[in-house]
Amino acid sequence: MTGTMAALVYEAPRVMTMREVAVPTIGATDVLIRVAYSGICGSELSGFLGQSSIRTPPLVFGHEVSGNIVVVGDAVDDNLAIGTAVTVNPLISCGRCRYCVAGRQQLCPSRLLLGASLPGCNSEFVRVPGRSVLPLPEGMSLESAAMVEPMAFALNAVGLSRATPTSSALVIGAGAIGLCIMQVLMASGVDTCFVVERNPARLAMASGLGGIALDPEIGSFTAQIAERGGGVDVDVAFDAVGAPETRRHCLSAVSPGGTVVLAGLHSDLTELPLNTLIRSEITLVGAFAYTPSQFATSLNWLAQGRVGLRDGLVRAPLHDGQLWYERLVEGHPASKVLLEPTLHPVG
Repeated sequence: MTGTMAALVYEAPRVMTMREVAVPTIGATDVLIRVAYSGICGSELSGFLGQSSIRTPPLVFGHEVSGNIVVVGDAVDDNLAIGTAVTVNPLISCGRCRYCVAGRQQLCPSRLLLGASLPGCNSEFVRVPGRSVLPLPEGMSLESAAMVEPMAFALNAVGLSRATPTSSALVIGAGAIGLCIMQVLMASGVDTCFVVERNPARLAMASGLGGIALDPEIGSFTAQIAERGGGVDVDVAFDAVGAPETRRHCLSAVSPGGTVVLAGLHSDLTELPLNTLIRSEITLVGAFAYTPSQFATSLNWLAQGRVGLRDGLVRAPLHDGQLWYERLVEGHPASKVLLEPTLHPVG
């Protein structure tokens, strides 16, 4: 397939422009996907602001994708036929290092990410390795399939927390990742999940999912947790913001022997009371991405309707992408924004 396509190109901090660029040429092991939906990830907002070391202009953002295959390389598996509805694991690893061999591909030193080290899916078409493509289960919508990536992240974060059905949990931040973490916790049997969120609309979404809202204006959450029947503290706490303050709140709210999962990448440096962590034997763990197995589980859970982002979902044309990046930076309460390219005729 030759010709040009429309793409939303990041050109400078807070500057994204619609451009006509060449349709990617695929190799023998690649496929070309016509993009149906490209989700905006919270991690891309720092890139949009010029604050990400892994996203430098000019670049096409986007790693949460669904669509249909339009071209297949000669060496690609037969199950990936033209027209197949698919999603894509955007984290591409080497497959040979000790992390990949151990099933922890997200830690591969040579990993590449769509929309960062590779051109992403904020475009009409995207080229990806065939081994990264997953056909959708029968009846699954392309809209739901665009949310497999953030739900896979949540599966990894909850797995790292070692939460059990008897655990109590705290989630700080009810953006897409926080809402996904809440849903995975509850789908795993955890029924006591406290949530902190400053945006009233997002807090309402979290409460609608069964979260127990805490007042973010009160410095310590332990008294509020006790008042709502959750004991004095929680067994696991998730920071889905990534600010120094939210990280410290998680540490102060978790019980001795508990786990704090750091999922937000907003700030790099944070001062923490490590003596408290040591004396209370608290586990502090970072959550980054997901394994291929977790990605497949996310796809199946979404297809089955066990989880999913429904309230606050926005669908917008790709040419309004700059506007929606700006709105999200300014605090728009959308749970997820899915950009829809306007397609050229295929041929």
